[in-house]
Amino acid sequence: MHELIFVIEDAPEGGFIARALGVSIYTEADSMAELPEKVRDAVRCHFEEGKAPKVVRLHHVREEVIAV
Repeated sequence: MHELIFVIEDAPEGGFIARALGVSIYTEADSMAELPEKVRDAVRCHFEEGKAPKVVRLHHVREEVIAV
């Protein structure tokens, strides 16, 4: 695996939730500023040394409701 994609969503209770696609990795952060480090830690914990992907992409999905 050369690349790993995380889908980032707003958490209902505040902060952010990050879920990896195709791999069982999940993490949370209180702010977008701390999210990359939380994702790095989660990836390092999941993969054996030298087996982690070299590129991790964060895809922020944001739902907005507007009045018409």
